[in-house]
Amino acid sequence: MPKSYEYVGPPEIRAAAKREQLGVSVRSAEELAAWVRNQPEWDGDSLTATFVVVPDGTLRVAPRRSEHVGCALDGAVLAAGELTICLAPQVQIIAATNQSTGYCPQPSCWDVARAALGAIAIACPEHLTSAYEFRRCPSCGERNLVKEDWFVCVFCDTDLPREWNFD
Repeated sequence: MPKSYEYVGPPEIRAAAKREQLGVSVRSAEELAAWVRNQPEWDGDSLTATFVVVPDGTLRVAPRRSEHVGCALDGAVLAAGELTICLAPQVQIIAATNQSTGYCPQPSCWDVARAALGAIAIACPEHLTSAYEFRRCPSCGERNLVKEDWFVCVFCDTDLPREWNFD
C-alpha cells in the first residue's frame, strides 16, 4: 500500500483552500490537454500546474499558485507537487517535483504519480526532475525544506533528523 500524506501546513491556508477547492480530476490525456488549454497561463508551449494523487489513485491538477490541500479537496494524498505539461507532439510531462509544503511528501511519492499518469497514457520522466526533502524540526515544530544536504532548522538552528518525520 502506498504511503498516505496528511496535510501538515498552516490551518489558515487549509481554511482558505476549503473555500476555493480548485482543481479537477484527470482521467485521460485528452482531459488534461483540454484543462491546460483553458488556463490563462497557457503560452502554447508548456504549463506548470499543482498536482496531487488522491487515495483512489486519481490524478488531480490545479493552477500552479493554488494550494495542494485545495486541489486535494482537503483530503489525504498519495503524491503532491508540480508538473510541467507540454502538449506537443503529445500530452506529456516534461518536469516534475514533489514541492508541496502543505503535504511535505517524500520523493518516493513519484512512483504513485508515475503510475497514475501511466494509467491514463501520459508520458512522464522516470524520476522527479527536482526532488525535495522536508523535515519537521523536533524543537520548534516548523516545517523545513532541506537544501544542499543541510539538515538544520532555518528557524531555530536545531539539527533536523535524517529520516522523514511528519507521521
